[in-house]
Amino acid sequence: MRAYPVKSLYEEMAFIAHHFHWSHSDLVQLEHRERRRWCREISAINRALDGTSRNPFEL
Repeated sequence: MRAYPVKSLYEEMAFIAHHFHWSHSDLVQLEHRERRRWCREISAINRALDGTSRNPFEL
């Protein structure tokens, strides 16, 4: 089993903390899948607010 890259972990935690203002202790308790899901959800919200399509090649 490989460990999850520390750089990626911190990037995901910073992304969620920036948008939701969750504490460090709350973020480190999230399982990998759940943390990644929150990142996807935040990204979808940002795209919707920006008026950007999910796929830049969509018309």
